Amino acid sequence: MHHAPLNTEILTRFDTMSAQLQAAARFVLDRPRDVALLSMREQARQAGVQPATMTRLAKHLGLNGYEDIRERYAEAVRGGGLGFSGKVTAQQANQKLKGDEALAADMLGAIGTQVQSLTNPEFLSHIVAAADALSRAQRIYCLGLRASHAIAWHLHYVLTLTGRQSVQVDGIAATGPDCLAHAGPDDVLFAVSIAPYTKLTLELADYAVQNGIPVVALTDSAVAPLAQIAKHTILVPTGSPSFFHTMSPGFIVAEILGAIVAGRSGEDALAALTHVDALHAALGSHVQSLSAKRSS
Repeated sequence: MHHAPLNTEILTRFDTMSAQLQAAARFVLDRPRDVALLSMREQARQAGVQPATMTRLAKHLGLNGYEDIRERYAEAVRGGGLGFSGKVTAQQANQKLKGDEALAADMLGAIGTQVQSLTNPEFLSHIVAAADALSRAQRIYCLGLRASHAIAWHLHYVLTLTGRQSVQVDGIAATGPDCLAHAGPDDVLFAVSIAPYTKLTLELADYAVQNGIPVVALTDSAVAPLAQIAKHTILVPTGSPSFFHTMSPGFIVAEILGAIVAGRSGEDALAALTHVDALHAALGSHVQSLSAKRSS
């Protein structure tokens, strides 16, 4: 299956819907996995409509009730049919209807709301608990594949700047996982995986758990595979008006974790960063200004 189950029907009838029905329809178009996984009431809340509106949407599409919609999307999830192509039609339709600037504004608005949601006390407690585990670890193995690679690599980069023993689980010729042969209970695997979940990431995280290596997970759902096995889990929102899930909240979490761990490292971090600054100065790694470069 290359498209979400009801995309064609929704887009065909979208102009005949009331504003409330359109809000519910946009939720279905933009969040197909949530349609399968969340209750109707929770979907209505997140769509900004009453639960009865979700039922009216189903009837507008010729179905008996909203459970019929949820079942179709659940079947698509079970069959692996809600890939990126399942959302691109919806994005293209909305983009054509509202324009490119509106899409950009919608994406920025969504990211801003998501970032603000990260400041709630419960989320912050999960951040601190994960930072505790990273700070105590002898070595930190950073794992993120495909779209999640940038998040894991950024934390790894920040950690190495501050002198921490960090290992990026990545390598040519499929040798990346080999480094875990040296990992043990005093280390931590920081694993990032956002739906659709990368098989190798899950396999390596499971290997870590089976061998007594604690896992700190950054993922997108309490029912995500990593969340089921990790010692500490940080859940980030990833919904986006784009066909592609946003990685911005996850990237921000990596920055926060790196900052907390560096702050706890005290004089060790200061010494490491001093050596890094000296190296960059000796190599002329950074251009101070364009005018300085032109005059030299």
